[in-house]
Amino acid sequence: MNPALETLVLALKEQRADQRNILFLGAEPHPELPVLTAWQPLKPLADACERSGMILTEKPKGKFSTVLFLPGKTKEETLAGFAMAHGYLAEGGSFITAMANTSGAARFEKELGKATLLSFSVSKHKCRAFGVSNLEAWDAELLAEWQKIAEPHVIAETFFVTQPGVFSAKHIDPGSLLLAGHLPVSLRGNVADLGAGWGFLSHMALNKSPNISRIDLFEADARALECARRNVSGNVNFHWHDVTSGLTETYDHIITNPPFHTAQSKDVDLGKAFLSVAAAALKRNGTLHLVANRQLPYEAHLQELGLRARSIAEDHAYKVIFASK
Repeated sequence: MNPALETLVLALKEQRADQRNILFLGAEPHPELPVLTAWQPLKPLADACERSGMILTEKPKGKFSTVLFLPGKTKEETLAGFAMAHGYLAEGGSFITAMANTSGAARFEKELGKATLLSFSVSKHKCRAFGVSNLEAWDAELLAEWQKIAEPHVIAETFFVTQPGVFSAKHIDPGSLLLAGHLPVSLRGNVADLGAGWGFLSHMALNKSPNISRIDLFEADARALECARRNVSGNVNFHWHDVTSGLTETYDHIITNPPFHTAQSKDVDLGKAFLSVAAAALKRNGTLHLVANRQLPYEAHLQELGLRARSIAEDHAYKVIFASK
């Protein structure tokens, strides 16, 4: 179990915060948590929260006596989360956040301390939980700065909209850029984009291949999918979906830049799961177009799945693989 989550639950008990009206931002299930309202943009975790009995919401409403927050991986995501939590916190309520020491817990404790007077700090499991349970005012100027960080923004010299926390939020991913340059103009029929992110590959495919009938974008991060709705137009469908759970339709072509990270660690099996789902969802004579880090052994896995696969391009970091069924 996530050590930061364990530390968060410990702090919730020690602070004796009001447990009748809790909002959990970045929620993850824990057997000792009471029934609460959960916001979690990542589909696999959102499903796990719902199975555990949490009340899942796409956008929380109202004020809460206690707000819990498990931050994401980036500084911008964390600071934006502090501001988001403040917006939902009832007057006199408790705010508790927790993160690993290696993720900068001490630094972010100081950042929050600039906005308001902290009232507690708990260290356990190589993590730190801290927050407020008082009536101290928050610094309005700093809150406004953090709220601005959370707003969608346009990547420089493009029209693509992204936001903090999503994959490749500040620039076009170089791997996706390499794959886009090697997508054939002959794509036609129905296409799936697995792990579509904020929509770059789908946009490029539609502009490059005029005979595509439809593209279905599958993305586990609801925030990225919302950006994709602004970045991709045409005959497209958007699915908030965990690709590793499988697809219900088959496709003439599939494009993907499969993830290979779980939280902050590498997980090659995650990428392999994407490819297994892609192989099962391809029609006979269908093709798969993907990009991956050069060291990842995807060609052999695709061969095991019954596809013919070969690397058709590479640079210092990535390779483009073409496979056919």
